[in-house]
Amino acid sequence: MNSDNKNFILAIALSALLIIGWQVFYVQPEIERQRLLQEKEAAQSTKVDDGTVPQAGGTKTVPQAGGTKTVPQAGSDATVPQAGVSTAPTAPTAAGLRPRAVVIAATPRAEIKTPSLAGSINLEGGRIDDLHLLKYKETVKPGSPTITLLSPSGTETGFFADHGWAPSQGNTAKLPTPKTVWSIAGNRTLTPDAPVTLTWDNGSGLVFKRTFSVDKDYMFGVTQEVMNNTGAPVVLYPYARVQRQQIPKIEGFIILHEGLVGVLGEDLKELDYDDVKDDPKATVADSKGGWLGITDKYWAVVVIPPQDTEITGRFTYTPANGRDLFQSAYTHKTGLTVAPGQTGKFDSQVFAGAKVVQTINRYAEETNITQFDLMVDWGYLYFITKPLFWLLDKLYGMFGNFGVAILIATVLIKIAFFPLANKSYASMAKMKVLQPELVKLRERFADDKQRQQKEMMELYKKEQVNPMAGCLPVLLQIPVFFALYKVLFVTIEMRHAPFYGWIKDLSAHDPTSLFNLFGLIPWEPPLFLMIGVLPLIMGITMWIQMRLNPAPPDPIQAQIFNWMPLFFTFLLASFPAGLVLYWAWNNFLSIIQQATIMRRHGADINLLQNIKDSLPFLFKKTTAE
Repeated sequence: MNSDNKNFILAIALSALLIIGWQVFYVQPEIERQRLLQEKEAAQSTKVDDGTVPQAGGTKTVPQAGGTKTVPQAGSDATVPQAGVSTAPTAPTAAGLRPRAVVIAATPRAEIKTPSLAGSINLEGGRIDDLHLLKYKETVKPGSPTITLLSPSGTETGFFADHGWAPSQGNTAKLPTPKTVWSIAGNRTLTPDAPVTLTWDNGSGLVFKRTFSVDKDYMFGVTQEVMNNTGAPVVLYPYARVQRQQIPKIEGFIILHEGLVGVLGEDLKELDYDDVKDDPKATVADSKGGWLGITDKYWAVVVIPPQDTEITGRFTYTPANGRDLFQSAYTHKTGLTVAPGQTGKFDSQVFAGAKVVQTINRYAEETNITQFDLMVDWGYLYFITKPLFWLLDKLYGMFGNFGVAILIATVLIKIAFFPLANKSYASMAKMKVLQPELVKLRERFADDKQRQQKEMMELYKKEQVNPMAGCLPVLLQIPVFFALYKVLFVTIEMRHAPFYGWIKDLSAHDPTSLFNLFGLIPWEPPLFLMIGVLPLIMGITMWIQMRLNPAPPDPIQAQIFNWMPLFFTFLLASFPAGLVLYWAWNNFLSIIQQATIMRRHGADINLLQNIKDSLPFLFKKTTAE
């Protein structure tokens, strides 16, 4: 098989790989996303019961004043009956849910105020269910609202972190529930310098206290205490949970995990919403320490037990009144025994915020949280993605622009791969010098393909040429390309990171389009027609680079190679602008590198003539002359 045929097969294989990737990474997830949105719009609900709490045993019906109550017991999930949502005068939404602001105003609250967060703690239930991320906006447009991370139960985007106590088997003590209204004494605003303490007395000898603290970033401390003023010991199981009501708007890409997540033991567990919904049986695992919660692309809410404590973790799905309840929760495995006159205490943490790599790594190091860095989805190529992010982040710290960091990182990568590229381009130069001899062999043995291939291989062997060496630069780019794609796609540092001019967000596609004359025509083209300036530059540089090589003698191969840059232009147009910037810049550097190396090895680089030969419909007259 001659070099042109091998290159032709490689080109087809790479094109097929990218087509399949396009289908897997974009088309199918987009179809699934639309399906989920339709299901969400069709969902009808009249009330929300968020009482599914992690437990330590079965359930038991206990006589209560005015009726009976299902009390969660040690070892299984149980639903605590709720009194329903507040009856504050307001018109329900189409789905029977109330506006977020109305729900928040209907319950007493303690304010949360830090440099990174704003929100409140709901005194009904003593939970964190109102949180905004002050440093992040919904879009890059001026005046865009900040990200809303947590919302109360009973709203369209119910999402909260909760803590509590479960009783041991046979224990009928009255414990705080999601409807318990806690008292607050003293400070009513949670800041990095001032904690907030809630108290509740069950009226039967048990006094509960819940103290919240917070740092300047996204880590909450939660200390639960119970004072036993009865005449007998009591065994209680502290728990914590993160609950989300309904599947949110997700990216839906196979390279990104969004859903339930956690590290229990030494294992990272990732459960997609659909996976949990299709198999609603609780995923249960015992662990010493660890963490678990629910993650989005850029944000996460996780509960973290003491790392030396034995827990039982659960990932569950529960349909309730037309709503989908997804929950990650843990329960203390052995429970706390509180003697009469003593106070039991349990310290835990809640991370609720942006998955900033430096912040996540700092928490992992300072608190020794098991594999906390895995909250950022580095993927299977983590051994490339993590160092690549480190490099980009360091360059950003020096130059203050992630676009410039990508350009410089590309140069450094080219330097690192220079020995291999030098060898590859040298082989390509020899191939070009041998081109006249190869043409003679094809003509001489035109009717004997087997003999033709044999003679060509002997020529390669004699001249010490590897016909596949020219493919090496392309092959080397593939893992770097996908690693950079991953970094641009999943790291929040790249979100809304501007370059220059019209590129306001390197993690999004180029916002311009050839098909509306780059904004001159007041029309928004569909995504597949968003062929912006950067994709066009990428396509042109790719086409020019291919012109450094002589046109394949086979007309079909020549046509395919001519159309490949156009194919890649459309294919990559919807990819993050930072990725297209890398590809275009890499093409430009490769043109200079390849031309220089090939000239040094005696190859005749007639780029202009090659361009004319590849465009016979434009240069037909000139060529004829």
